Amino acid sequence: MLRGARVNDMYYEDFHVGQRFASRSQVMTRERILAFGEEFDPQPQHTSEAAAAASNFGELIASGWHTAALTMRLLLSGEFKPAGGIVGAGMESLRWPLPVRPGDDLRVESEILEVRPSKSRPAQGLIKVRTSTFNQKNELVQEFVGNLVVPRRTPA
Repeated sequence: MLRGARVNDMYYEDFHVGQRFASRSQVMTRERILAFGEEFDPQPQHTSEAAAAASNFGELIASGWHTAALTMRLLLSGEFKPAGGIVGAGMESLRWPLPVRPGDDLRVESEILEVRPSKSRPAQGLIKVRTSTFNQKNELVQEFVGNLVVPRRTPA
């Protein structure tokens, strides 16, 4: 077993195409939107309710990067448990089809799209995962496809 791995962690051999994982949900609060915006994405639609009201969004919205950060948090607290953690090898796509607003209750679903052995590292495999973030209306607010490095139980 990988050092630091938890009992319920999944190794390369445990993943298969079509497998799905869910997370709990978390509400995006006004206070967190403003704080994240001030620190990391100081654009008016993320830092001022008055300025956001005058923007094309018409109200305060979360930064896409805030949505991405919350998505990561939800992933870590959900069913998706690769051994060694969620270790990215790169993203193929990232999109935000709808803005996240104060009070939105977000949840995450992940689907395994591809499972392949590493050509250069026999102790690892790679999985391609589509991660979708939904609000309380089941509307897609973020989607990304990423490639993750996952350890094998035994090297190939």
